[in-house]
Amino acid sequence: MLSPILQTKIESQIKSNKIMLYIKGTPQQPQCGFSAAVVQIFDSLGQPYESVNILEDQELRQGMKEYSSWPTFPQIYIDGEFVGGCDIVKELNNRGELAPMVQ
Repeated sequence: MLSPILQTKIESQIKSNKIMLYIKGTPQQPQCGFSAAVVQIFDSLGQPYESVNILEDQELRQGMKEYSSWPTFPQIYIDGEFVGGCDIVKELNNRGELAPMVQ
């Protein structure tokens, strides 16, 4: 069960950043291929984004799975809405639908 404190923390991160990435590692040093792919896509769009390394916070890592009902990482939020993971972001980008979402 997601604690109220953790839920508030997650909601604050998501609402205070237009683009919020929950990834394994950092944008400079992604710790998995999926996180690396997502960072590369968002870097190519040229819009500022914020990220959290979920490997540094086990409570947050578990909490994000409950919060989003999505079991894997990365998890991407745009304008406070859960978009999905790596495959969904890749598909949106390939179809040209991601860039307008982050403008």
